[in-house]
Order: sequence, then structure tokens, then C-alpha cells
Amino acid sequence: MDKVESTTSQIMGKVTASEKDTPFFADFKALVKTGIVNSNLITTFTGFWLALHFTGASFMESWDVFLLTMAGTAFVIAGGCIMNNWYDVDIDPIMTRTKKRPTVTGTIPLNQVLLMGIAATSVGIILLLFTTIEAAVLGFLGWFTYVVLYTMWSKRKYTLNTVVGSFSGAVPPLIGWAAIDPDFHIAAVVLFLIMFIWQTPHFLALAMKKCKEYKAAGIPMLPVVHGFEFTKRQMVVYTACLLPLPFYLSSLGPTFLVISTLLNVGWLGLGIGGFFMKNDLKWANLMFIYSLNYLTIIFLLMVIVTFEFPFS
Repeated sequence: MDKVESTTSQIMGKVTASEKDTPFFADFKALVKTGIVNSNLITTFTGFWLALHFTGASFMESWDVFLLTMAGTAFVIAGGCIMNNWYDVDIDPIMTRTKKRPTVTGTIPLNQVLLMGIAATSVGIILLLFTTIEAAVLGFLGWFTYVVLYTMWSKRKYTLNTVVGSFSGAVPPLIGWAAIDPDFHIAAVVLFLIMFIWQTPHFLALAMKKCKEYKAAGIPMLPVVHGFEFTKRQMVVYTACLLPLPFYLSSLGPTFLVISTLLNVGWLGLGIGGFFMKNDLKWANLMFIYSLNYLTIIFLLMVIVTFEFPFS
């Protein structure tokens, strides 16, 4: 998840000029990775919203659960991101996009960063416990996968680190769903699969763009170890796997089905086009931008097409 924060924050919105000029605010954003938090809260909200839709519950009667869910998820994700910064302090100075993090510059002492990470995670889990136990367990599993299995174990050893990290990135919509309905519906599974599959072509596109930096940092991303052509084939396979998923959500209506299918076909077409483009980095950038828009559109679309139901 840590590979996307800078671009995602631009998609999610810009801070004001005064905020940009505040050193503490800038350090806090870099430490917490607000772009990651914001993007994951969109998927959490969608999971929560669709759970209301499929269970026939009312949003107005669940507003307190909603606030606890969003706040708890935000704290857990922030805690994981802080721990990621704390652990990666030795390799962050090597990469351009991470060398100004407060853990690298020393503006925030590492012992304080560790305490902040533990505290934020603990607060998040406690808040989620006030919704359902299942939501809290999912929150912890997502955090554990990201911090321990991804950051501390697989990131520096295996090319499958992207797949491992994808599990944690796919958990937020499940947290939102479980806060309302601990008994998972097929729709919750599809949300998880969309997020899980989406992350590999998204992150591999970024890995291609930053291939030299990852190589210098000793991180075995797929394009570093196996080259661009192999990476492109993997990206196309994953985008193809997204094609059938909207049909499992056909109850959301023809508008969702048509638009989501067009998004999938468009992404697959762009992926296949990579085999005919001479400039691999330009293609990787197009894939990366498309992936960001894809995620935003498809999850907001799920909310839009079901807008009236949670309020009934």
C-alpha cells in the first residue's frame, strides 16, 4: 500500500496553501500517509453502504456505527502506515519519493514514531470493537498482513510481496461490511476480490515507473527481477480476472453492470496495448493513472446506483 500515497493524495484532494507551509502538518501527512487512508476509507464506506443496501438497514439508524467504523478503520490504517515508515527507515533515504519522510529527516524521533503507530492501531481496534467483533478482527488482520507479512517479511525478499500486500489493501471494504453484517454476502466477497485483483496491476505499473529506485533499494519488485515484458504479461492477466466480477453484482442494476464492464474492458485493452507500445514507462504511467480512476469510479458508482435504499 505504501507505493501509492503521493498520487492518491492528489486524486483525493489538495490541501490549502497554509497547510502546505506548515512543517508539522507536512510531516504528519507523510507519516500517516493520508492518501492511503483516504482511498481506503472510500472502499470502507462502500462496503458499509452496500451492507445497508443488501440487509435493508437504515443509514440514519446506523450513523453511530458508521462514525465508529470510519474512525476505527482510519486509525488502524494510519497505525499500519506509521509502522511501515518506522521499519523502512533504512531504505527510505534511497528512494526519491520517500527520502523526505520525517523518519528519514529525523524531525520525529523513531521511538516516538513507534509509539504513535502502536497507539493509533490500538485506538482503531478498540473503536471497531464497538461495532462488531468481526470488524475488529478484520481490522487487525489487515494491519498484521501489511505490517508483519508485507513490510517486515515479504517486501524485501520476494517478488510476491505485491500479492501479500494486496490482502491488506482488500480488507477495508470487508471491515465496512462486517460492521453492519458479520455474515458475509457474495457482494462483500466481490468487493474484496475487486480490491485484491486491482492492486497488482496498479502497483506493478508504479514499480515499472520506479524500477531503478526499487533496484537501488534492494526491493525485489517484479520488473526489477524479471523485467518489463514479464511484468506486463502479469498485469494483463490480473486485469482480465476483473472481467467477470461485475456480473456477480448484477442486482445493482444495468447502469452499474454496463459502466463497470466498460471500465474493465478499457483497462484490459490498455494493458494489451502495452505489447505494441515502444515506450514502456509511458504505458506504465497510463496504466497507473487508469487504475486510480478505475478504483474511484467503480466504488463511487456502487454507492450512486444504490443511493436511495439505505435511507428507506
